[in-house]
Amino acid sequence: MAIQNPFSSILKTLENPEGGVFGKYYSLPALNDPRIEKLPYSIRILLESAIRNCDEFAVKANDVEKIIDWENTAPKLVEIPFKPARVLLQDFTGVPAVVDLACMRDAMNRLGGDSNKINPLVPVDLVIDHSVQVDVAKTENAVQANMELEFQRNRERFGFLKWGSSAFHNMLVVPPGSGIVHQVNLEYLGRVVFNTNGVLYPDSVVGTDSHTTMIDGLGVAGWGVGGIEAEAAMLGQPMSMVLPGVVGFKLVGKLRNGVTATDLVLTVTQMLRNHGVVGKFVEFYGEGMSELSLADRATIANMSPEYGATMGFFPVDHVTLQYLKLTGRKDETISMIESYLRANKMFVDYSEPQVERVYSSHIELNLSDVEPCISGPKRPHDRVPLKEMKADWHACLDNRVGFKGFAIPKEAQAKVAEFSFHGSPAQLRHGDVVIAAITSCTNTSNPSVMLGAALVAKKACELGLEVKPWIKTSLAPGSGVVTKYLAQSGLQKYLNQLGFNIVGYGCTTCIGNSGDIDESVASAITENDVVAAAVLSGNRNFEGRVHPLTRANYLASPPLVVAYALAGTVDIDFESEPIGVGKDGKKVFFRDIWPTSEEVAEVVHSNVLPDMFRATYQAITEGNVTWNQLSVPEGTLYSWDSASTYIHEPPYFKDMSMSPPGPHGVKNAFCLLNFGDSITTDHISPAGSIHKDSPAAKYLLERGVDRRDFNSYGSRRGNDEIMARGTFANIRIVNKLLKGEVGPKTIHIPSGEKLSVFDAAMRYKSEGHDTIILAGAEYGSGSSRDWAAKGPMLLGVKAVIAKSFERIHRSNLVGMGVIPLCFKAGEDAESLGLTGHERYTIDLPSNVSEIRPGQNVTVVTDTGKSFGCVLRFDTEVELAYFDHGGILQYVIRNLIYAKQ
Repeated sequence: MAIQNPFSSILKTLENPEGGVFGKYYSLPALNDPRIEKLPYSIRILLESAIRNCDEFAVKANDVEKIIDWENTAPKLVEIPFKPARVLLQDFTGVPAVVDLACMRDAMNRLGGDSNKINPLVPVDLVIDHSVQVDVAKTENAVQANMELEFQRNRERFGFLKWGSSAFHNMLVVPPGSGIVHQVNLEYLGRVVFNTNGVLYPDSVVGTDSHTTMIDGLGVAGWGVGGIEAEAAMLGQPMSMVLPGVVGFKLVGKLRNGVTATDLVLTVTQMLRNHGVVGKFVEFYGEGMSELSLADRATIANMSPEYGATMGFFPVDHVTLQYLKLTGRKDETISMIESYLRANKMFVDYSEPQVERVYSSHIELNLSDVEPCISGPKRPHDRVPLKEMKADWHACLDNRVGFKGFAIPKEAQAKVAEFSFHGSPAQLRHGDVVIAAITSCTNTSNPSVMLGAALVAKKACELGLEVKPWIKTSLAPGSGVVTKYLAQSGLQKYLNQLGFNIVGYGCTTCIGNSGDIDESVASAITENDVVAAAVLSGNRNFEGRVHPLTRANYLASPPLVVAYALAGTVDIDFESEPIGVGKDGKKVFFRDIWPTSEEVAEVVHSNVLPDMFRATYQAITEGNVTWNQLSVPEGTLYSWDSASTYIHEPPYFKDMSMSPPGPHGVKNAFCLLNFGDSITTDHISPAGSIHKDSPAAKYLLERGVDRRDFNSYGSRRGNDEIMARGTFANIRIVNKLLKGEVGPKTIHIPSGEKLSVFDAAMRYKSEGHDTIILAGAEYGSGSSRDWAAKGPMLLGVKAVIAKSFERIHRSNLVGMGVIPLCFKAGEDAESLGLTGHERYTIDLPSNVSEIRPGQNVTVVTDTGKSFGCVLRFDTEVELAYFDHGGILQYVIRNLIYAKQ
């Protein structure tokens, strides 16, 4: 029997100043609680959600009180439930989500439940954007050519998603070729305020990509979660989260002339990394806010995962409303948004006196202190001021192998690799650029840096500069709007002249979809051990991600991507060394091609127009001819094809019974892998190409798939057999069991044999042995990937013992029934003398009621050593998931048990 919301007395009516009413809303001011006035705006969104969804079961009045008392409760790491307004998926994570929903329907059916209960209960927006491989570049027909190849490779996967859009209610699928998910979310999908059945409430979203945080720039609370958590949220389950601390980030001043939003975000990323914001919200405020366009804010919000925060939030203000108007939202909708947020004390009006809000800690940046910079060569928070780049590069060549080192001997640093490029003599040196890509929603959503890049191209072309023909250049706009304003400005032709032709609308180089580089260039790199470079306007540059042959990868603004492509190397001092020689024979310097801020502002103002957004998004769900011609099966239960190498029924629910299996410990487990710090989800679950000698390649070849049709790991996330084989298949992974050797291998401890990780795991499973993983700090950092947890579980990993975990990845491990454990502070495998050759036992009670979140447990080895760890089940709900064998099993059983 439904329980009335205990806060129904504060349900008020919002009048429309033009006449009539907008709807009803739960009024925070009506609570008459002075603590609310001091709450950060981001916490107010959590508060409103708890009030609106309060049923004294999933969300209780006590939870509301915890949030109101945030100043006192947040330091205590209290648990609260949160129900987001919607869920955002992209195709790489959308496919396994729809696979799991289809499997859950089958399981529900087998267990005698109503399979049609398995439906999204909140709106789900699924944008197909991750399948654009840069096969064809530097030509004007690249978009069509790549789109045709995209459909050839992904027809089965696309058909499956099209089936899902009709089989499941409340699911919007945006077809391929429309844009990058987060840019589409910002420009079109973001509601800011929902009006559902006459009730108004703030838009909030969780997404299966960590850069969901980009929407925070629009004042919509959003962050990345694991695909597993997202699926539970879709099914109406409240997300259990620890009430976060909020870091107040004050902005003052104004950016100097020629400094870009990308320079700003790389600076902010480094500052927040140093401050320490993991698991926290960051909320921006201050007089400097008026100097930041919404696109600049979105750029900063986008990189929240890189600085470690759950989100980087910009409350709604007049700049937000101007952006909504620019992007073609209706005037009545904007009026409703402003009226609601003002009435509910969620709107910032900088023309009014500001009530001082309480923050957990503070940090401040004068925007005038920001200087041009890039980040790399292996991590996004390793910022390098542009003026120091040449010296930093040479230090990287000297340094031992690590995040800032390649250990190239002094005598080899000046080595020149001679090769023939299509019949012409060519040379490569350490630091030479072989990939230059304007890519990623981080920057492609920002007209100032996109048009800034076009102005750099124009100036360079007019001076007669050219890009070396062996550099793979590409431009992947995040939406069709970018194409429209580049065409309107007349500047696209200059980008084309330098080889930055549009290659497609979606995630490309930043996600590892760089495509092949020319064979002659690849051979020159491998045969001469050249440390080649990629420069991209992305947000991730972890080793092995961009391309297997680019060991140095630098994040830069789109204008700098063009500048480095022209220079042809990162080994350059832009202040004193010329970029090239112009057509008049004179040296051309960086300053000769760099536009002023005024030049950029003028071209943005003249060419970025509301009609462009309206025209682009009016047609977005209509798809294209190829999409519309895809035939899909009918029915609400999916007909699995056992021969498919794209869509395969996973084994999660086989042998599932109505009774939860209960907690499991670990007994005499072998160590499958022994890692150091900063093992990312790219190391655990690669999203790039499938290596020809990998277990996944062997699987595909055995099933008659030609090597040229392997596609990427990301595109095959709907097949558990391939993804299990791709787990820990990164060619740059460093496993201490291999004693210095790099690559996706490990030692099978009982026999001493060196095997692929997959083969070793399968041998352990066949022998009846559990396995664990040892790791250092920041285990699982990088993109949120459910397969980084599903894969290890399928390999038989029962526990991961690390110094620390990335937030989403720890949650995903819990969701798949893998035990996350943290070494005690100041300890790690090395300090404890653990080699990975021991066997490990972790005893846990068989009754979940005897386990507490965050309790201490003892790990015992067969060598007589024992050490304490913290059990990283952080909430009671996570313990319930563990008791059921995983979050999806928990959802199924609860739906069956629920009263009809």
